[in-house]
Amino acid sequence: MTDKTPLPAVEGLFTMDPLEPRLLGTQCRGGGTYFFPAERTFCRNPNCDEADLMEVPLSRIGTIWSYTSATYKPPPPFVAEEPFEPFAIAAVELEKEGITILGRVADGIGADALRAGMRMELVLRTLYEDDEHAYLTWSWKPVGETEGAP
Repeated sequence: MTDKTPLPAVEGLFTMDPLEPRLLGTQCRGGGTYFFPAERTFCRNPNCDEADLMEVPLSRIGTIWSYTSATYKPPPPFVAEEPFEPFAIAAVELEKEGITILGRVADGIGADALRAGMRMELVLRTLYEDDEHAYLTWSWKPVGETEGAP
C-alpha cells in the first residue's frame, strides 16, 4: 500500500482495519443464514420467511474450495495496470458462516501456488490510486504467507 489516504473502492463491503480486515455481511436473526454482499431486504433462504437481518463481520480465515487463473484482462469496469499481469482467483469457504466468497488472490501468488483445502486469510490491497487516495479492496492470501510471496 502507499502513503496516500486509504479509502474503500466500494463503501460498506469490508472494514478498513489494515491488520485484521473483515468482509461485512448480514445474518438473518430468524434462520441464522449469512449473506455476502450484505442483504438488506429479506432472507433469501427459501426455508425462512424472516426479514430481520443484522450486519455482521464475517470470518477472516477460510479454506479454498476452488481456484483459477485470470490469464486475460477482464472488461470494464475492471481496473488493471498496463501491461496486464495474470492473477489468481479463489473461492474461499467460510466454515462458520457456511458461505463461499470469490475474490482475487494477493499479488505475486499465482494459481500454481494454490490447492483445494488450503487455509486463506483476508487482506487488503490497493485496487487503484489517484493523486490523493489509494482505493482498497480485499483479496485472499495463504495463511502465514508474506504479502506478494510466491
